Amino acid sequence: VQLQASGGGLVQTGGSLRLSCTASGRTLRRYIMGWFRQAPGKERKFVASINWSGDTTRYADSVKGRFSISRDNAVSTMYLQMNSLEPEDTAVYYCATKHTENTGGYDYWGQGTLVTVSS
Repeated sequence: VQLQASGGGLVQTGGSLRLSCTASGRTLRRYIMGWFRQAPGKERKFVASINWSGDTTRYADSVKGRFSISRDNAVSTMYLQMNSLEPEDTAVYYCATKHTENTGGYDYWGQGTLVTVSS
């Protein structure tokens, strides 16, 4: 599985961005997809995840109410709509995926896309 993340950029505080993550190499039936982020000098952290059907989502407390995760399985793409962005959201954002039955970490990772929020 190859994952390609895109959509990052520079935005002012309060602005919005939409990240995309397109998968190739295999059908992601029964795969959970997720977004993580790594701020400069900090560990990578979970942001949000979504199951295959899209009816189960999870969010980190820090982004609840501001970010929305979705996926379009017809085009093998996951999205992260980010609203009300804050400087603390500045990070490299990574997409990842794992099989539903995998109770451990994510198996496949994209290359990351940089989001910079200016104050």
